[in-house]
Parts: sequence; structure tokens; C-alpha cells
Amino acid sequence: MRFIWIVPCLTTILLGGQVIATDREQKAEAAVDKAEILEQKAATKGNEAPAPPTKAITKPEAQAVDPAGEAPLDDAITCLARSIYWEAKGEASADMEAVASVAMNRLGHEGFPDTLCDVVKQGSEQGACQFSWWCDGRSDQVKEDDQYTIAKEIARKALNRQLTDRTNGALYFHSKNVTPDWAKEYIKTAETGKFLFYKPSDGKAR
Repeated sequence: MRFIWIVPCLTTILLGGQVIATDREQKAEAAVDKAEILEQKAATKGNEAPAPPTKAITKPEAQAVDPAGEAPLDDAITCLARSIYWEAKGEASADMEAVASVAMNRLGHEGFPDTLCDVVKQGSEQGACQFSWWCDGRSDQVKEDDQYTIAKEIARKALNRQLTDRTNGALYFHSKNVTPDWAKEYIKTAETGKFLFYKPSDGKAR
């Protein structure tokens, strides 16, 4: 009798797992679809209005994307979240949010690509990436789940246009522990605990 009871229980557990997986996949798909539309709007110069509630990416939807932190970088949420994670994981939220703002500012600028994945990967063909983590030759798989959760939430807010731009329109940034030559040519717009932020005086990307 115990055996008969255990089998239905195992079946219920397995089916329950399938339901959970399907629900997560549906949320992830919804998030990716919404992000693509919001990304296109962000790439339109002057379009900075927050996404309406019915079109905005929800927190559960964003967190369902790339749950293991190892998916290919081929959607806006993953590309933005992975950049936030690798550039500023473990830092204050202000640092992480500012990195997101730079990526979004580039997305809306005529001198940069019009998708977040292309913004993140820009320069890889020359071996000199705009976001250094993409070209450092190391694995891009997430190692700290809690930090990636934070990064995805910041990416969600950035795409929804719910994030205050702490950088004042910056297109470039660097860590405070380095002094790149290019920084002398730009106007400093802001700083956070870890980073300094800049934009060109003439507004043109270089």
C-alpha cells in the first residue's frame, strides 16, 4: 500500500515541477518580448517616458530570464544585466545603476549601436571592447546569484525607464583606480563610489 501511495506522490511532484518550469518560461518570454519593444523605444532619441504599467517588465518576469546566469547574450535583459553584474557586482546600488544608465544613454545616442547587446559587445571585432568584461577572455557565467538578481532588477528598471540617471547623460566611465588617457578629452559629469563618468564636450561619440 505504501508503494501505491508513493507513486502518485512522485507523479504530483514531477508534474508540479513541470508547471513551475513552464510558468517561468512564459514569464521569461514575456520579459524578453517587452524588453525588445522598450529597447527600440529607448533607441529613439528623445523618447524617455516611463513604460506604461501594461507594457512594463514586471519583477517576476525579469527574474525569470536567464535563471542560471549562463545563457547566451542575445536579449536586452541578459545583455544589460550581465554588464551591470560584471562591471559593478558587489558595489553599491548607485554604482550598478550608473553602469546601466551609461548603457541606456549609448542606446539612445546616434554614435552607438541601437541594441543593448550590440552596445555591450561593441569593439569586440577589434579586441578593444567598450565594456572590458566582454573581451577579457574569461567566462561570462554568473557566480553570485544574489548579485545577479540585483543586476536583473536594475536592468528591468532601466528598460522601463524607471531609473534615475545618476550619470547626468554620461556615455563613458572608468574605475577610480585607473586614469585612462581618453578621460582628459571629456567632461566629467558625475561620480559614484567606484566610478567616474564622462561625456564628450561636443556630444559626439568617439
